[in-house]
Amino acid sequence: MPRPPRRAIIVGNVDEAALIQGARGGDLDSFNRLVLTHQERAFNLAYRILGDPDSASDATQEAFLSAYRHLRGYRGGSFRAWILRIVTNACYDELRRRRRRPAVSLEEMDETLEDGDPDPWDRLGTAEAGPESALLEAERLRAIEGCLAALPVEFRTVAILADVQGYPYEEVAAVIGSPIGTVKSRLARARARLRECLSQRGELFGGAGRLSGRAVPRMDEPSLP
Repeated sequence: MPRPPRRAIIVGNVDEAALIQGARGGDLDSFNRLVLTHQERAFNLAYRILGDPDSASDATQEAFLSAYRHLRGYRGGSFRAWILRIVTNACYDELRRRRRRPAVSLEEMDETLEDGDPDPWDRLGTAEAGPESALLEAERLRAIEGCLAALPVEFRTVAILADVQGYPYEEVAAVIGSPIGTVKSRLARARARLRECLSQRGELFGGAGRLSGRAVPRMDEPSLP
């Protein structure tokens, strides 16, 4: 039985495959349009792995430069997954570099946010929410961020991809370069650790009974800085 034709992804008025072909041929405009299409999700993933907007911006930029240099290595399939895999590897490189430098504590990160840095998840609260609701949502976000940051990076990555950004298991597997079984195993362990961590702040979520299934609620995507 012949395979059905791959559905074209439209970027503006152009098929994404045509942009990829043009970028491979040296057309910088085609590549720039691909960047504009994927940079928001790429930055979101980098930010949530690294926890720092400047490092996330650097990792995202490095990933797109690497993608441009290695476009001929793209073998088809989900271009988004290919890009996000490069972003993930760039983040892992940065984390390895951090291990060779003095670490910044979570308390120092919290102080930085309190000093005026924008919280990229502050859009979880609705515009109609009152001050008390907004404060509660901010506390929930801080708790979720802290629990995510405490996960081993391989668990944190699959939780971000599957539960925060909502990618299917197949695409998560393509991003991390592992079988779907590995994705499911890591995600189950990540969710268990997140539930355990968040249950310590059960008052923020209406009791520990609500922390079942997906431990990380879906959130609006943060914007590029």
